[in-house]
Amino acid sequence: MGQVNLLPPDILQGQRYRRLTLTVLLAGAIILALIVVFFLVQVGRLGSVNDKITAEKQTNANLQSQIDSLQKYDDLQVQAQQAQSELNAAYAGEVSFSGMLMDLSRVIPSDAYLSTFSATITGPAPATGGATTTTPLIGTMTTGGEAIGFDSLSIWLTRLELVQGWVNPWMPTIAADTAVPNAYTFTTSVDLTQDVETPRGRGQVTAGG
Repeated sequence: MGQVNLLPPDILQGQRYRRLTLTVLLAGAIILALIVVFFLVQVGRLGSVNDKITAEKQTNANLQSQIDSLQKYDDLQVQAQQAQSELNAAYAGEVSFSGMLMDLSRVIPSDAYLSTFSATITGPAPATGGATTTTPLIGTMTTGGEAIGFDSLSIWLTRLELVQGWVNPWMPTIAADTAVPNAYTFTTSVDLTQDVETPRGRGQVTAGG
């Protein structure tokens, strides 16, 4: 036998409304709870991202500080290179005159002596654009003295050309010394090439080397 609902229709309808209202409220509460949970999760993620950003900014700041501290060494290196370039320019074409005198003392014959010495460094002539196979001349050296016999004069000229950087030796003047038998006064002229420059003058070593 089926059940018979003896409640009035308006009461039954009110019960249905209450059940529907409770269902809607429960669903809304669940949705609201899910929204709150999602918001809290996103806030946590955002906080983690902000922490990472802060850490990266701090790392970048530390790196920039290190770069700034190292910049002074770069500046010092640039200044040192500029100073070295200025020194190289100042020493370019340097010739050791004391070395030239030492070479003269080695090649002068034992029966000859020098009374005058001078050297002029003019630097290499400007390039003309054509290819050249000869070492550029940078100056001249002149000497004057006295020797016994023509053999001594010949040896003197021969030895002059044996010194590196000395070329084209010749004697502009030769005259007999009437006060000394078989003695001759002379002057010599020698062209100088870039080989007479010091290693520093040729840029082969630094100015401090």
